Amino acid sequence: MGNQAVPKLSVSIDELTQAQDSVSTELQRLEASTEKCLSAVDTEFAEIIAKIEKRRTELQAAVTAAARDKKHVLEEQHSLIEAEKTKVERECEGLQYQVEVRNITQRINSLSDQLDAATALSEPKENAFITFEFNHNDALFQLEQALNNVGRVRSSTTLPGLCRARLKDLAIVKLQTIVVVETVDYHGHPRNVGGDLISAELTLADNMHAESQNVPIETEVKDLENGTYEIYFRPPTASRYVLKLSVFERPIKDYPLFFDTTEHNEPIKTYGRRGNGKDEFHQPVSVAVDDEGVIYILDTGNSRIKVLNCDLEFQRHINNEGLEGRSCTGIGISQQGLVVVNWRTRKITEMTSLGDTIRSFTHNAFQEPIDIAVDNSYGHILVADNGQSCVFVFDSDGKILFQVGKRSTFKLISSVTVGPAGEILVADSRIQVFSAKGDFSEEIYPEGKGKGTYGGIAVDADGKIIGTRTDKGRSIIQVLKLGGGNVLTEIDSHTSKLRRPSGIAVLPDNHLVVVDLGNDCIKKYRYW
Repeated sequence: MGNQAVPKLSVSIDELTQAQDSVSTELQRLEASTEKCLSAVDTEFAEIIAKIEKRRTELQAAVTAAARDKKHVLEEQHSLIEAEKTKVERECEGLQYQVEVRNITQRINSLSDQLDAATALSEPKENAFITFEFNHNDALFQLEQALNNVGRVRSSTTLPGLCRARLKDLAIVKLQTIVVVETVDYHGHPRNVGGDLISAELTLADNMHAESQNVPIETEVKDLENGTYEIYFRPPTASRYVLKLSVFERPIKDYPLFFDTTEHNEPIKTYGRRGNGKDEFHQPVSVAVDDEGVIYILDTGNSRIKVLNCDLEFQRHINNEGLEGRSCTGIGISQQGLVVVNWRTRKITEMTSLGDTIRSFTHNAFQEPIDIAVDNSYGHILVADNGQSCVFVFDSDGKILFQVGKRSTFKLISSVTVGPAGEILVADSRIQVFSAKGDFSEEIYPEGKGKGTYGGIAVDADGKIIGTRTDKGRSIIQVLKLGGGNVLTEIDSHTSKLRRPSGIAVLPDNHLVVVDLGNDCIKKYRYW
């Protein structure tokens, strides 16, 4: 029996020794932290003292300057009096040798004048008053109050070993991924303040014991100041990862945190089906989003515009004569509402967000206008015409300004949009970029030329191009860089395949909405 107890006692002793070592290590850290804090206090107050000394020197200099100015005035007056005194003494010395009455009278008059001058000089032109005041305002009180608020000593009751971590959403390759860290105190109660020192190291799980683990993936820690922290990163590849999280250099409960990433980006939400009801579409082709995140879908087969909020919840329908004929194929956001293009009537209609017509216009060169975009910085309306293989640019009143491209410039145009600096982007099997004046700038994704087609394109505020693309029966959403054209990521919608994706628009917080024409619905994705 005694022999069985010995191993258990040995294990218990080892565990107690480890616990003792952990506490000793924390005591050493506490001592080092104390010294660091005391040094920081000395440094900060040395700066405060230096500022006070600077002010003292400035006030001393002000006293010296005031005294110097007064002294200069009095010394000048003193020298003038001395000169007058010498002059009078000389006059008196010469007076005793004068015999003629006339000369004596002149001297007496001169002395009288000098006496008047002496009387005027008898009053000092300056005074000796200089004082230093501390009570002319409440600066001393404010200084005292400020000093009382300078610095603070803050500690934490967070117990790292009880803190938990979890993935906020599914980890997708190249998309921003968030791990949430929730801190608790010694008693297991959630903390409600921030300020804890959180460290994070992210590596591939397969490299835990390899040399490459020394090259961690970049992470960013954000303090939500409520006891919760978020760790941001972008997984570069589909793999298994390990995230090592520590609080105050001590591992948390979920240490290390293992998770897998996927290359498949699925829709967050899907809305609609085939039909003509409230939640139904019939051949939707285009979409636009306003500054408030309201979504306007051109429901072409039903000759209407369906309005949704950013959560894809139905708001209302818009009807207008410009939408009739089931032939509207492009929609954009104007300064006063919406603009649509009708390829059959070859007419551009601008309407309010409630469907009231503001104006409409056409152009005699229109043959097959199929898409529209608005540059609200200049008030330009851009109309892509496949019959003319160009983009016509109008002012807000419908007056033609210029055109971009000609028959040899584009093949079958599918979409036109505007970049953050007024760039004009036109898509066929690749994307061509022009300046706001129509000058060619660059070609995006030239390898796609003649091998597929874009259905719709849009550009976000950071200059990322998002475009729906179909090639050899495979439909995806690309995210590309404006200025270089690098493919940043692709959305394959693996379990919810896109069929003939067309219009696309940017939503807030790195989300997008795409029209899935083949499925008579729209889908919302996270794209960055």
